[in-house]
Amino acid sequence: MDSSFRRSGASGLSFTTVGLLALFTPGAWQSAHAQAADGERLFRQRCASCHSIDTRGRGTGPSLAGVFGREAGSLTGARYSQAMQEARLVWDEETLDSFLGDPRRTVPGTTMAVRVTDQAQRAAIIAFLRENSDGE
Repeated sequence: MDSSFRRSGASGLSFTTVGLLALFTPGAWQSAHAQAADGERLFRQRCASCHSIDTRGRGTGPSLAGVFGREAGSLTGARYSQAMQEARLVWDEETLDSFLGDPRRTVPGTTMAVRVTDQAQRAAIIAFLRENSDGE
């Protein structure tokens, strides 16, 4: 057995056991759920004036329903800058984090001006989008 699996913390529990306990405890799930709830509040404050998570969309920005895995600038009927149409990005946690942190650096020429500079706020918004962007 690899010695890294036998190492123990101060409590005598292996690091693997501690990790599994953290993963399967109700607090871990509740923490992720709380982050998404905070993300909903932040989405409403920072994003909802232009975007929605409804498939019909509403506002000046594209609908974010089903945003994960979507190619940037590809939603039929949405208005995009030329830069966004040519960005060749696929939205995932990493690209959303970069774009929300500094849209004009990530996609020079984009029309999106809102920046979410706080990493925890970006993570919460992304968790909310992940949990709610299926358009239902």
